Amino acid sequence: MSLNRVSSLETFAPLLTENRSRRSSDASTRARKISFNPLPAEWDPPALEQIQAVGAFEVPRWKRTLQVVVAVIYCLFAAGIVFGYAAIKPVLKREGAYRDVCRPDPNDEDAISEDTCVEIHLNLMFTTAAVATNVAALPVGAILDRYGPRVCGLLGALSLAIGALFMSFENKLPFDGLLFGYLFLALGGPFTYISSFQLSNAFPKNSGLILALLTGAFDASSALFLVYRVIYERTNEAFGHQSFFLAYLVVPAAIVVIQFVLMPAQSYKTVGELVEEIEEPIAVDSGAFDDQIDEETALLHEEERQHRAEVVSGIQELLGTTKADKQARREERKNEISGVWGVMHAYTAWEQIRSPWFILICLFTVVQMTRINYFVATIRVQYTSLLSSPLLSERINDFFDLALPLGGILSIPFIGIILDRTSTLTVLTTLVATATTIGILGIIPHSMLAAYANVCLFVLYRPFYYTAVSDYSAKVFGFRTFGTVYGTIICFAGLLNFSQSGLDYLLHETFGGDPVPVNVGLMATGLLIGIAMVLFVGVKARGIKRKLLEEEARGAFGASTREWTH
Repeated sequence: MSLNRVSSLETFAPLLTENRSRRSSDASTRARKISFNPLPAEWDPPALEQIQAVGAFEVPRWKRTLQVVVAVIYCLFAAGIVFGYAAIKPVLKREGAYRDVCRPDPNDEDAISEDTCVEIHLNLMFTTAAVATNVAALPVGAILDRYGPRVCGLLGALSLAIGALFMSFENKLPFDGLLFGYLFLALGGPFTYISSFQLSNAFPKNSGLILALLTGAFDASSALFLVYRVIYERTNEAFGHQSFFLAYLVVPAAIVVIQFVLMPAQSYKTVGELVEEIEEPIAVDSGAFDDQIDEETALLHEEERQHRAEVVSGIQELLGTTKADKQARREERKNEISGVWGVMHAYTAWEQIRSPWFILICLFTVVQMTRINYFVATIRVQYTSLLSSPLLSERINDFFDLALPLGGILSIPFIGIILDRTSTLTVLTTLVATATTIGILGIIPHSMLAAYANVCLFVLYRPFYYTAVSDYSAKVFGFRTFGTVYGTIICFAGLLNFSQSGLDYLLHETFGGDPVPVNVGLMATGLLIGIAMVLFVGVKARGIKRKLLEEEARGAFGASTREWTH
């Protein structure tokens, strides 16, 4: 799952147009709301009306606070639990998962072993879930924009309940209950997680903190299966996966109750929408003259002015004018630091998708997402071979299960600092260099130090990578087409993650369990694409900087000429 991190859910900076300098400012520029709808505006059905947003100042502070706290808690139990696959995989193996379909045929000498068959089936279960998590962002975005967060939350609860029931009764179903159960658990995550983003607008002055808490809850949710595995082992395997997933039904049931009792049916208005509400003029009946206004009409006008004054007061208290101005200046500085901000903002979504800016980041994402999910699915198998010891590989696996959620949480503040204070070129170069380092550490045999270093670097790189891709999309392509462009990147990369099944076959059958050839191939492919991407962005960034300097020089020359003339 990708971490959809952007500075906020909207930007204060003006969009680049053909006739406007990238550094020019416009005091009247409206804040642009980020859209999670993957469909371009011109494709969106006009017949359906979007649910009306509500201003946060209209809801009591205690209720908004409780909404944020409760959302963080249920995201902790639902947002990304399928990514704790490495922790639950050993449990499912001990419980006999897929043994009935993987019994070897004694008459078939070319048949794969039972253990390899089970491994491939379980990894396919995780791969399908990982793909679904990414692809689901497309319909979730459209549903959220169209019907509001409550509908998304209820659909998420329904998916989680179906998934838990399928996982619990998988051996009694006429189809692959584990695969479809894990699939529905994966689908429930984006519905609950993405629909919670709008709560950052409940407290605009603290939107960054709220987004960080939700992101942290998503990362930490993968630890749920780790906790379950510990309970499973402490109870001498008495608390099986059937009992666990039946108990898990409490989570979707609680989400349903919370959606109706506490959570908002519609999204909170963004800062830009609140500012527009303040500046919207009061409607005046142009057909009425001052001498024709009776006492009743005058009273109505006075009530309207009083109501508007109360609304403006509530919005100003909610936003904090001084802080909003500081945030606007901070956003402008970050855009300048990026070096490529706004380069594709003036283009349509289709023109953006056809550009090298999109193609290179999309190809790089395909390779890196495949590497990340492949490592999560096969870490124990890989280190059983590299360390030549099942016991040592189990230690690495246990360390990874704990480090994965912790790494996501601990990296949040550092990711924000890196993305906000360094150029996009520097960020991309760091991504490529780190991915290559992980690849090298992942092929060093008989070294526990290299194994631990690889895991530590991996759990920090994973959230950094996903966050950097969304940040790149926002800065290069803009918020106007964010849902379409970023959704296409993640969807395409997710679908190609099905190649993991082929990589599994190569690992177990072609290379006899040796992970080095597959890891080298993935590392080399990622490095080649990464170098091409960094070179392209570097050349373009230098060209943009040169043009800006030329514009400033012409502006300074024109100003000095006018002074000399006068």
